[in-house]
Amino acid sequence: QVRLVESGGGLVQAGDSLRLSCTTSGLTYSIYMGWSRQTPGKEREFVAGIIWGNGLTYYGDSVKGRFTISGDKAENTVFLQMNSLEPEDTALYLCGAGQRPKNLRSVEFYDYWGRGTQVTVSS
Repeated sequence: QVRLVESGGGLVQAGDSLRLSCTTSGLTYSIYMGWSRQTPGKEREFVAGIIWGNGLTYYGDSVKGRFTISGDKAENTVFLQMNSLEPEDTALYLCGAGQRPKNLRSVEFYDYWGRGTQVTVSS
């Protein structure tokens, strides 16, 4: 079975940094991978994604200039470097993978999701 496991979340103060990791098992390949986040009572929000074929990266408006996505295509592994964290970044961060040529900026076009890692930013 396909498994995606996130790690690296925690409790930090505003202005701090965190680096999230997503490792996979049972995933032979992916066309793109990315990160989304969610909080109770709110819709899932796209955070960042990377297209393996050309290396292009995409970010949600709220994190541009602060977050950076990177990864290893061969290992189907991605990372999310999070700098200048703000209280509004508090959320459960989930890692996803897509195996079809779809729009990676939409959370509905990922074939697999992990269970998430919690990030809490205090002021």
